Amino acid sequence: MQNREELLKAIEASEKEIEAIEQKRLRSQSSILEAYVDKREPDEGDVGYFRVLSGLIKLERERLRTLKDELEMLK
Repeated sequence: MQNREELLKAIEASEKEIEAIEQKRLRSQSSILEAYVDKREPDEGDVGYFRVLSGLIKLERERLRTLKDELEMLK
């Protein structure tokens, strides 16, 4: 179990990581949306990139929940 200060730093880092990945995902999301608006198939690379980044966000959110649960247990 980590101490309170380490947990707070890890939580902050996790939140920043989620934000950074979400920004990267927005680029591919925009490309995919543009393809649908133009009534064409989106580029498979963009779709794959979007899925990978979405998976990373999901994993990081799970990690963040775990960290917050650990912090709550210290109270």
